[in-house]
Amino acid sequence: MRALLVVNPAATTTSARTRDVLIHALASEMKLEAVTTEYRGHARDLGRRAADSDDIELVVALGGDGTVNEVVNGLLHNGPDPDHLPRLAVVPGGSTNVFARALGLPNDAVEATGAILDALRDQTERTVGLGLAAGTPGTEDEGVPARWFTFCAGLGFDASVIGRVEQQRERGKRSTHALYMRQVVRQFLDEPHRRRGPITLERPGEDPVSNLVLSIICNTTPWTYLGNRPVYASPEASFDTALDVVALSKLSTPAVARYATQLLTSTPERGPRGKHAVTLHDLTDFTLNSKVPLPFQMDGDHLGLRTSVTFTGVRRALRVIV
Repeated sequence: MRALLVVNPAATTTSARTRDVLIHALASEMKLEAVTTEYRGHARDLGRRAADSDDIELVVALGGDGTVNEVVNGLLHNGPDPDHLPRLAVVPGGSTNVFARALGLPNDAVEATGAILDALRDQTERTVGLGLAAGTPGTEDEGVPARWFTFCAGLGFDASVIGRVEQQRERGKRSTHALYMRQVVRQFLDEPHRRRGPITLERPGEDPVSNLVLSIICNTTPWTYLGNRPVYASPEASFDTALDVVALSKLSTPAVARYATQLLTSTPERGPRGKHAVTLHDLTDFTLNSKVPLPFQMDGDHLGLRTSVTFTGVRRALRVIV
C-alpha cells in the first residue's frame, strides 16, 4: 500500500521525537511518504494531490482537528466519491481531537497509531457522513466557496469564543480548556444579542425559526471535550446521518446558567432542552441567515464574519480507517 502522511509540526501534543517514532511505525507496514506542512492550507493541497493521484490508497493526518479539516477538504475538492478516493486515517496531535475521538480512536498518538495499524491489518473501515457549508446564492456571501467540516460548525456565540481563543493564541497563550472557559465568560459579558438573536434558520417545507442568538451544527457526537469529559450538544448526531442543529433564542444570565449546566451534565441520551432551545435532527439542507454579520467557525477554526450560510449534510462522503 502506498500512503501519504501529512504531519503538522505545530501539533500541540506530539514532540519531534514522538513524530519520528510514529513515522517509522507506519513506514514499517506500508510504502510511506511523509510530508511536513509548511503553511496554512498546505494540508489541503496535499490532500488534493492524493485525491488526484493514481496510486495513493491512504492519507494519514497527524495533527489536530484543523489539520484533519484541511486534508478532508483537499481529498473532497471534486466532491465525495468514497468508493474511489483514498481512505483517511487520523493520528490525534491537537489539544482536543474531536474527530478522532468521535471515531473511537485513543486520544494518545502512539496508541492511536497502533489502533490504525491493527485496523489496516484487519481491513476495518467505515464510511462517514460530512457537512458542507457555502455562501448562500443571492446574498452578499454567495461568493464564499463551499467547505467541508467533519464534526461541527457554528454561527454566532460559539464562533465568537473561538475567535477570542485564536487571538489569545496569537499572543502566545497555550490552548487549554481554562483558556476556552475564560473566553466563554468574556464573550457572554460582551455579547450584544443576548436577549434577541439576529439568526433565522430556514429549511424546505418548514416554517423559519427566528431570533436565534446561538446556532451549533453537529455532524457527530460528542460536540466537544472538556479534558476527558465528553460534551453532548446534539446527542442524536451521528456520522451515519445528516446534520443536527442545536440553537438558543435567549442568553440571559439564568438561561446561560441553565444551559451550561445541561451541557456539563449532558449524556449520550440527554442534551440541552427548554423553551429557549431548538433541536433538530438529520437535516440534509438548511440555511442560517443573520441580520448582522456574525463570526463563523468550522471544526474549531474561525473563518471570519458571515451573514448567510447554506448547509448540506452528505451521509456517505469518505472512508475512514477505524
